[in-house]
Amino acid sequence: MTNYFSFSFKNRIAFNYIVSGAVLIAFVFLFIFYIVRLSVNKHINDEIYIELEKHIDDVKIDSHETYLIQVDEWAAREHNTVHINPVFVQFFDNNKELIDKSPNLNNLNLVLQNDNKNNTFFNTTLNNEPVRQIQKPIIQNNKVIAYVIVAMSIDDFDIVVILQKVLLISFPIILIVLFIIARFFAGRSIKPINLITSTANSITKDNLSKRIPLPQNKDELYQLSTQINELLDRIEKAVEREKKFTSDASHELRTPLAVIKGTLEVLIRKPREKQEYESKINFCIKEVDRLNILVDQLLLLARFENEKQNIKSESILLNALLLDTSARFSQKIKDKQCKISNEFEEDFYIQSDYNLVSIILSNIFSNALKYSEDCSNVIVKLYNEGNIITCSITDEGIGISEEDKDKVFNSFFRSESLNHPNIKGTGLGLSIVKRLCELLNITINIESQLNKGTTIILSFPKE
Repeated sequence: MTNYFSFSFKNRIAFNYIVSGAVLIAFVFLFIFYIVRLSVNKHINDEIYIELEKHIDDVKIDSHETYLIQVDEWAAREHNTVHINPVFVQFFDNNKELIDKSPNLNNLNLVLQNDNKNNTFFNTTLNNEPVRQIQKPIIQNNKVIAYVIVAMSIDDFDIVVILQKVLLISFPIILIVLFIIARFFAGRSIKPINLITSTANSITKDNLSKRIPLPQNKDELYQLSTQINELLDRIEKAVEREKKFTSDASHELRTPLAVIKGTLEVLIRKPREKQEYESKINFCIKEVDRLNILVDQLLLLARFENEKQNIKSESILLNALLLDTSARFSQKIKDKQCKISNEFEEDFYIQSDYNLVSIILSNIFSNALKYSEDCSNVIVKLYNEGNIITCSITDEGIGISEEDKDKVFNSFFRSESLNHPNIKGTGLGLSIVKRLCELLNITINIESQLNKGTTIILSFPKE
């Protein structure tokens, strides 16, 4: 494998062509070989079977249990010689003792096999020469009275051996000739790629804005150049996004760490009461928990760049997943005394990734409870809208202002966070939801009125 990858591009093209050509030629050669061998086999078997049918009635047994053998056929040329199309015939009684045989056997004998070989063709040797043989019991009055063996030389098989040698010798010769031809044309075909290569080599991380000039002819090289330029566009955007994300993440991580450090520094300045120590330590624990959640969500966001390759498609009963999600927040629902209303028209199945859809619903449900007042309602609906399965989750919470609707999917953005300091969060939940919806081709919309509530609407394509 290492030697293959050390080939030049020209040689790899020729090598790939030869590999595919070798498979095709080998298939054709094998097909020809097996067809010829099958034809020769069938021809020999048919001739043997015809002879067997001729001799199956040659042996009779009279009332005195004396064997009567018709030997008129022995005069035929094929029964008298071993040189020209020889056919060997031999008879055995019901005790498997020899009773007669064709003259061309002379002092040679065919071997009667066990009964499990009856009526089947098999190869054996006679005087060190290959023959094909079949044996069959002779039945009279529903009783086996004798056995007949017919064998024939398989010299016709020489043509199969010759064909095999010809194919084996010609196979590598054809491949070598094809490789030389393929290498020549491959070399001529890849010359224009050198221009693309030299231009691409000049593009570095410091000049990602540079692009490969497009060829005049809109051929495969034009498409290659276009794809490379589009890739550079995506890389440039990804680098910018990474810079912004790193900046935002470092800022968000620095804040809870600074709070924990400040709290601990205050604690060690002087001795304090036990209750004060417990209060400050519990406060630090909550900040650590919030930091853990923040780190988990940051890692989740970072993973989404390559998540599309790992999506698992499976049939999901959306009704059950929504009920499981609400059950997961049962303690929070109980603490806030919220009422969950499930309005499902029927059972709805979607084809998607179970774990990712579960993360989407969990984040939306968590936000609905987080921003809802105590003793309020959360309404979950599932219904058909044309060819689309629609899920809506409505709360009676603080709502989102019109100018903030387009911002809530941005990382670390929290609407009205200063007006509601008691509601904790990282501002990453809806950003994760939005990214997952894009991965799974789910449409997400927000309908909200400030101080009245919010409805998140998910549209799933039908299974």
